[in-house]
Amino acid sequence: MLKRFLKPMKLPASVDWAVLILRVGVSCMMLTHGYAKLTGFLSGDHSFADPIGIGEEASYVLTIAAEFGCSLLLILGLGSRAALLGLIFTMLVVVFIVHGPDPIDKKEHGLLFLFAYISLLLTGPGRFSVDAKLYR
Repeated sequence: MLKRFLKPMKLPASVDWAVLILRVGVSCMMLTHGYAKLTGFLSGDHSFADPIGIGEEASYVLTIAAEFGCSLLLILGLGSRAALLGLIFTMLVVVFIVHGPDPIDKKEHGLLFLFAYISLLLTGPGRFSVDAKLYR
């Protein structure tokens, strides 16, 4: 079942190109958020919100892992659906917990990432991915 979950679907060529553009584009945008958090953390700033009650440092590390690490994996198309689960969870926390009481304009960026990640989860990484080569 896990192999079936990770295996990319066969898509028309035009859809594969669209998925590649979406996958790399949205990942590069998220990578900027993750890189900023990573450099802050490495410079010794470990203060961060604790929206799900696991501790500031653990929240910070998990957010960096999702925003930076999972974005790198998604750019490569390696373990894409697993990486997307981490990114989707992170965006759900951002939208519904961190910015839960805020107006929609504060949730907009998180929602746009969330919609893109859900779309990629449904389509898979496409033929131009490491996953496609591994599960050929």
